[in-house]
Amino acid sequence: MTVAAPQTIQVQCPNCQAPLRAQITTLVDGERQPELKSRMLAGQLNAAACPTCSYPITLGAPLIYHDASKQLLLIHFPQQLNTRPEEQERFIGDATRLFLRTLPPEAPRGYLLAPRRFLTINSLVDTVLEADGISREVIEGQRARVELIARLAEVYEQGDAEFSAFVAAERPRIDQELFATLATFIDAGRHSGREDSVQLLAELFTRLADEVGFAPEDGTFAEGSDTDEIAAAVERFVAASDEEFPALVAELRPLIDYEFYAALTGRIDDLAVQGEQAAAEQLTARRAQSLAIVEQMDAEAQAMFERGTATLRSVIEAPDALEALRTVKDQINEAFLLVVDANLAAADRNGQPAMVQRLLEIRNLAAQVVEESLSPEDRFITQLLSFETPKEATALLRSSFTLITPALVKRLNEVSDDMTRAGRAEQGNEARRLAREAGAMLF
Repeated sequence: MTVAAPQTIQVQCPNCQAPLRAQITTLVDGERQPELKSRMLAGQLNAAACPTCSYPITLGAPLIYHDASKQLLLIHFPQQLNTRPEEQERFIGDATRLFLRTLPPEAPRGYLLAPRRFLTINSLVDTVLEADGISREVIEGQRARVELIARLAEVYEQGDAEFSAFVAAERPRIDQELFATLATFIDAGRHSGREDSVQLLAELFTRLADEVGFAPEDGTFAEGSDTDEIAAAVERFVAASDEEFPALVAELRPLIDYEFYAALTGRIDDLAVQGEQAAAEQLTARRAQSLAIVEQMDAEAQAMFERGTATLRSVIEAPDALEALRTVKDQINEAFLLVVDANLAAADRNGQPAMVQRLLEIRNLAAQVVEESLSPEDRFITQLLSFETPKEATALLRSSFTLITPALVKRLNEVSDDMTRAGRAEQGNEARRLAREAGAMLF
């Protein structure tokens, strides 16, 4: 028995209001529908482009992913659908019965009774990739490369001077894997007939290769081959102003380890040998300052996780989980959700279906409580920052003119500052970029 095929629906372009037909998929069987799985992993599922104005359209739809070989049943309901819990359960029940009928008699079935729910499609995709043996580090690295390519394409269209300046700033991240990803995008565009996209990306590839000295024929760089992340980070330590330095340490925290401090100490020793005593002393002071900042950040992170653990324990023990979560809504943060996920994974591994169900309920209720407490600006910002590429976020921003206010611009800048201080520099930079875009739209 086959799984339900995608459905064709009539929608209206939010940009030019033109009608168009698009395919929408709500069920994906990874084993039986590998082509749909590939489209989902590539971010092409439930997405369309307006044939009139080329505006990218994301089609809001629930998604259930099933893979019997890996015992996966994964659920995502977009928050903007506001689907009632009873409707969700009915939809999941119907899908589960459909998948049950596709299983051979001897196949395991227990996992179908404990589906995993995800707040974002990205987290669902990450789980599928990890089940396929792709590590979290590889996933995050690829996502970062995709975001960088989107930003490079955006800056490329602004002019040569802007492009050269941006490439110089991002030089440590431009490597052979980035060019390989860009080449893959060009090939995919050719196969799907998107000639306008192919032309832009091919021009970007050539211009970027010239800018950094990359030789496509042998996959090497003509210069700068010894540039690496640690060396670049040390240079930024040296060049940063005193005002910028604490935020820079937060941004570079993932790189700050023994090798980083060894390279930094080598730089200090070189300055001392060259007789630049003042510079050596200044960098020594910065090394001590960075150690103090890192120690404080790590202690704060540990304290956040301990608070998250205590909060989760109190909610699990409460007779009314929703009311308990509302009582501690100020403590529902990223650390709390990570603690929930960690306990959920442990309960799943240890064969505790009752605890799995309880934790899934808590996670869904936590999302509901967070949604209830968000201001209109924060709700819109959450949606903007959920996209995989800056281009998608920009498209939504530009199509939501009535939501662009001075309060939104101010809040985006505040979110950017908070994310940067928390060591989430990429998200902080994206929020800052969106603030600039929104600010420009006010005038």
